[in-house]
Amino acid sequence: MKIYTKTGDKGTTALFTGRRVPKHHIRIESYGTIDELNSHLGLLRDQQMDSHSKEILVLIQEKLFTVGSILATEPERDKRLKIPRINQEDIALLEQEMDQMNENLPEMTHFILPGGHTTVSYCHIARTVCRRAERMISYLHENEPVPETLLSYMNRLSDYLFVLARKLSKDANADEIKWIPEKLD
Repeated sequence: MKIYTKTGDKGTTALFTGRRVPKHHIRIESYGTIDELNSHLGLLRDQQMDSHSKEILVLIQEKLFTVGSILATEPERDKRLKIPRINQEDIALLEQEMDQMNENLPEMTHFILPGGHTTVSYCHIARTVCRRAERMISYLHENEPVPETLLSYMNRLSDYLFVLARKLSKDANADEIKWIPEKLD
């Protein structure tokens, strides 16, 4: 199989259904941002961290391929194609993981500045790309419905990545720098 097909040379690409759309279409932007997020998660997973967190990141990366498949398919046709779904169990897993991590983290009293350790910074970058993907999908949803579980999953995933960043910070003995707004005179 050749990687290059030349079918996109004029600025269009095909959805799973075969329909061609501009490469800047919000549906393409949505699943392109999911692909970007998945790459950042791969970089994060390549860092020094506990094996359980790495295993969860692999599961998330696999789910993001499902998200991308859903986004690459027009809603009126996706029932005919055999595409996996994002379900409540996927969302619940993220919530359970956050709850477990939070049990061992100090209470959060302020916003936290991203950084403190390279691994933590990679996690924050993934979190912000996740938020951008969520915004894109929300925008797509205004015009063409996407499953609500998908919207919930992306929202929960960005929360998960924030808590994971805090856990990674603790594991690395890195300082969490609190954001304390300047006092106005």
